[in-house]
This record gives sequence, structure tokens and C-alpha cells, in this order.
Amino acid sequence: MDVQMSGTHQATYNAIFQHPVAHNLQWHDVRSMLNSISDVEEEHNGNLRFARHGETLTVHPPKHKDLSDIQELMKIRHFLERSAVPAHQTVADGAHLLVVIDHREARIYQTQLHGSIPERIVPYDPDGLRRHLHNVDDEANGQRQPELKAFYEAIAQMLRGAEKILIFGSSTGSSSAMDYLLTDLKERHPDIAKRVVDTVVVNEQHMSEDELLAQARAFYAITER
Repeated sequence: MDVQMSGTHQATYNAIFQHPVAHNLQWHDVRSMLNSISDVEEEHNGNLRFARHGETLTVHPPKHKDLSDIQELMKIRHFLERSAVPAHQTVADGAHLLVVIDHREARIYQTQLHGSIPERIVPYDPDGLRRHLHNVDDEANGQRQPELKAFYEAIAQMLRGAEKILIFGSSTGSSSAMDYLLTDLKERHPDIAKRVVDTVVVNEQHMSEDELLAQARAFYAITER
């Protein structure tokens, strides 16, 4: 079920991923948002079962107006992350790819195609159509918040058909989305990780798309000699 949410539903969705955890969420608003993006079934015991993109969530409606149970909130959050990525997204088999990534966005180019238009992936909104969810640079106590797993899972799905993958990022270490992606691929998608030929730090904010692609094509040309 893929629909575009209203502004109210988007605000509720964003609040579910808020750091620190929101304590003023109203169950009526959460249920309305889930109804708008999922198929819902009321079970005989009063529980609600939501289904979306092959993932399911069973919720026991709270007795009070607010959603104060942190465990229930986390269940809903994890359901939204898991169900955000339609499984069919991929690139052409045998492609040589360039991934340009930071914490706000990943751009995936097929380097063999001149004038290549990138696939853009950002932290997901509920209907999985690559609209921005929220700013993942929010910090608490000086520490970067955990990345949305759905963001990196979406990138992995797009890379499935690739023959070779080159990743450009702006930094290395714990604050690097490039390093986070590579670690995630090694842990969850080792078959894709084996196709990553290199990771390269670039100043991509000061490079045009043509310059990024030229650098990637030069890299592939050297490695294929």
C-alpha cells in the first residue's frame, strides 16, 4: 500500500522517530497515520494488525489517549523502518556503480552511462518514495543519533544487480556515512560488500556531477587494465 501522507500524518511519523523519544504522542494520531499507509485488520481480541510491504505489526490499543508505552512506540518505529523499502528497487545487472553518500542522501550513478541520472535515496518517509523523513544530524549530548537502518537497506537493495561498486564519501571513521554503509553491507549483505572495489574520500560538495563521474570512470579504467 503506497500513498502520500497528509501534513498531519507526516508530523506524527516524524515524532515517532524523534530524539529524545516523544512523550506527547496521541494514540488517535498514531493510529490514523498507520491506517493511511498500511492495510489494517482488527482482531477478535481487540488488537490491530497492520501490514505493509510484507511486514506486519500487531498493536494492543492503549486505554489512555496518549501512547506512553515506550516498548510499543519502539515496535511501531521498527515496523516503519522495516516496511519502508519495497524489495523490487534495484539497478541493471552488471552495472559499474558510483555511490556518493553522506548522512543526508545517497546518489547512485551507473558510470557506463554518459549523462547518467542518479537514483537518489534519503532517509525514508513511510511510503518509501524517497522523500525526506527528518534531519539525521540531530544530536543529543554531543553524540550523533543512530542512523535509520531503512536508509542503508534501501541503498543495499539498489546495489543488488551491480558488478562493481565504488563509494565516494566526505570523511572516514565513526562519523562517516561511507564507512557506516560499508560496515552495514559486510554485516547484512556480504555478497554485495564483496563487489565494493574501493571507498574514496572526496570533497564532493565542491565537485560537479561530471567531475565525480569522471573520477569514477578513471578509477574503473585503471582497475580494468
